[in-house]
Amino acid sequence: MTEHKNILIVRTDRIGDVVLTLPLCSIIKKHYPNSKISFLLREYTSALAKNNPYIDEVLVIKEKNEKLLILENIKNLKGKFDICIVAYPTFRIALILLLAGIKIRIGTGYRWYSFLFNKRVYEHRKDAKYHELEYNIHLLEKIGIYENINIEKVEFGLKPDKENVEKVEKILNEKKISLHKNIIIIHPGSGGSSIDFPIYKMKELTKKISNELDVEIIITGNQNEKELCQKLIVSKNTKNFAGELELAQLIALISKCNLLIANSTGPIHIAAALGKFVIGFYPNLITCSEKRWGPYTNKKIIFTPNIKNQDTQNSMDSIDVNDVFNAVKKILSQNSQA
Repeated sequence: MTEHKNILIVRTDRIGDVVLTLPLCSIIKKHYPNSKISFLLREYTSALAKNNPYIDEVLVIKEKNEKLLILENIKNLKGKFDICIVAYPTFRIALILLLAGIKIRIGTGYRWYSFLFNKRVYEHRKDAKYHELEYNIHLLEKIGIYENINIEKVEFGLKPDKENVEKVEKILNEKKISLHKNIIIIHPGSGGSSIDFPIYKMKELTKKISNELDVEIIITGNQNEKELCQKLIVSKNTKNFAGELELAQLIALISKCNLLIANSTGPIHIAAALGKFVIGFYPNLITCSEKRWGPYTNKKIIFTPNIKNQDTQNSMDSIDVNDVFNAVKKILSQNSQA
């Protein structure tokens, strides 16, 4: 078997997408233990890779106003890699990798620019025949790795670093959030990546949890979701952290929780990768479905609409808050027995 030495994994889109690509690193190291793995991603997602024991080098794509810079990225990559594996292809990425002189370039065969890859994979991801994580792993077949992955044996390698854990513990202490109680994180937004559980129902759920359970509730979101998250502040034991944490600190915060409740969005994948229990809300649309985008874990309870008008917000209204609350109690009960 050929021992591949310098391998570049490329994933330059969003948080959840990067998390679902991380297992490639542990799998490659298992098959090619002497390989050097570099991971190319965007600045705002780089914390996901920086503390990963299977990644030797983290590279940040050079961009200006969210547009990839061709010459700067070619210079940064030239002469360093034997193989690149592109989990999220774009024309600019494909062109940069070709001009950087990387000999083996693995990517989709279904884009107009796929001729820029010389090892092509023919799978339509939009059909959701497999999970996104499994589609990513199929790319490894082009370097002789055939891994039968499942949720029982997946290794993300995602870990919070000590410095940010200490920062988060300090923040929790300052906000008088007890680490001796169960901590529930509720993340109501999804950045438009899916169809969400309605905010009025998320508020109803938050009230029920706050009124009936002795827990700490933390609401998370980005800077643009502060107002949305504020709608869930229903009691003294509900705190709004929206816009207050960098990604590395959010990872550390999630590592401290007992349960995360969210729509289809990055933090639900972070929680799953950290081995936390999750409750998720997913529409019946194939492109946004749990089958392709659900948290890759057995510690999950997923709610989907039970009516057929699957392409409207109204379908998510059909999810019963009482059913979700019972799932919360079930998970916390399992936590207490563990």
